[in-house]
Amino acid sequence: MIVSHKHRFIFFAVPKTGTHAIREALRPHLHEDDWEQQVLFGQQALPIPEIARLRHGHISVQQIRPHFDADRWTGYFKFGFVRNPFDRFVSICFFLQRDNSDFAHSARRFMKLAINRQRFRQRVLALPQYRLLTDADARVGLDFVGRYESLQESYDKICAFLGIPSTPLPRKNPSKHKPWREYYDEELAASVRDFYEMDLRLFGYDDLSGSTK
Repeated sequence: MIVSHKHRFIFFAVPKTGTHAIREALRPHLHEDDWEQQVLFGQQALPIPEIARLRHGHISVQQIRPHFDADRWTGYFKFGFVRNPFDRFVSICFFLQRDNSDFAHSARRFMKLAINRQRFRQRVLALPQYRLLTDADARVGLDFVGRYESLQESYDKICAFLGIPSTPLPRKNPSKHKPWREYYDEELAASVRDFYEMDLRLFGYDDLSGSTK
């Protein structure tokens, strides 16, 4: 998460949606009194003890909302990014197994085990995206939701709204794997579809096609 009091915005960092590229692009525009929380590249925390104790940077709308008064919450531009859940799931699995040289040879088997394990489903990295981006009334609590599939275009729109110059986004922390559709069979697709059903519906993704409605 990044909270900029200078530019009056809150960036919600959904895992595996280009988060670190966006962070790196935004940092040159931040004032020394702006806030960031992340732990992957160094460690930074928001000056809110309850949030800092989470020890990760993927803060949800419902977690941060109580710490802002109504005027500031309404006045700050709130944005984040989403990604096709089928694509994102593959990226998550490869990221978690990045130090396992044998993983690629049995990736589908691992994915089938992972998606049905409660421990995996409860990891902040694997949470459905709507869990981070919706308010207590189950409505998207952001002013703008960008797309990983059009990351640069979405970022350009955000910069235009904020009145800051846009720059080409770097590639940061990517997962290395084959095209994600190659890992799916009917069984795995059904399990992923079931777990991420709300993401598919709320953010308008067309099942395995990768397109949006």
